[in-house]
Amino acid sequence: MHRYLTKTSVLVLSSTYEVINICDTKRAIILVLKGVAVAEELSDRYYRSPTFSMPVPSVIRLHRYVKITYKLVSFTRKNIFLRDNFTCYYCNDQLRPKELTLDHVLPKSKGGWNNWDNIVTACIPCNKKKGNRTPEEANMKLRRPPKSPSVPIYLQIIRNIGNTKKQWHKYLFMDA
Repeated sequence: MHRYLTKTSVLVLSSTYEVINICDTKRAIILVLKGVAVAEELSDRYYRSPTFSMPVPSVIRLHRYVKITYKLVSFTRKNIFLRDNFTCYYCNDQLRPKELTLDHVLPKSKGGWNNWDNIVTACIPCNKKKGNRTPEEANMKLRRPPKSPSVPIYLQIIRNIGNTKKQWHKYLFMDA
């Protein structure tokens, strides 16, 4: 059971239900026992000691308000792939990073910039097909307009890994 306490993740929410962190089960149990947090969602496991037993939380909410200052997400190749879920913006194929390229929606030769609103992930065949043209000129359609990530990058990583517990989905806005 001890290994379970440090290997299992618990979603941490602020008092206003904003996702602020992920901690291990041991830390979550300590926060609940100290009265710093309350368990919002429980797993099917129990923590047992010689003196008491309690269900293990999978989501906790802090009692006090914690101001969250989000930093802008760095404009990097890796973060663009994460934003786009390793998926070509034109053909919608999900690929490995080495099979993907970055494409300027408005080519640099036509005044396009290196920013979140103009760079998308593209597979090599789609990038070659589009060439030095706009998607309209190449008769290609974007899945949606590209934009700067609106959530902290670690939440995108959680979504993309697929390593989320079902109980977390409503807090990560993953429920349909």
